[in-house]
Amino acid sequence: MLDAFSRTVVGWALADHRRTALVLRAVGLAIRTRRPAAGRVHHADHGGQSTSLAFGQRLLAAGIRPSMGSVGDCYDNAIAESFFATLKVELLPRQGWPTRAAARLAILEYIAVWYNRQRRHSTLGYRSPAAYEALDTAVAIA
Repeated sequence: MLDAFSRTVVGWALADHRRTALVLRAVGLAIRTRRPAAGRVHHADHGGQSTSLAFGQRLLAAGIRPSMGSVGDCYDNAIAESFFATLKVELLPRQGWPTRAAARLAILEYIAVWYNRQRRHSTLGYRSPAAYEALDTAVAIA
């Protein structure tokens, strides 16, 4: 799950299935770490996990409004699609992993150390998501 403002990965989960529990863990992480204000919007595609009753209820319980794009239109969630393309190009071709735990650790490191803190984005003025958020916070305080 990405913050559309800063492109920061704010919630994620990895599993060997595509059940609703997967997105519930990801949104739970996003809610715990970001503590979003009521009225924020979560935009998703029409995947079964995102359209599940449990997922919608979890969003509403946190004061988050669910939003969904058009069916079959990858451009409706272009920010997320771009992140996954970047992950596939920058991390996945480098190596294989002997275990799921090793893959999970590599993805966590990629997100927490590289993508959120160091990787520069043209849409953010060639700043990392963390630097962009810090700049916004500094402007808001000034």
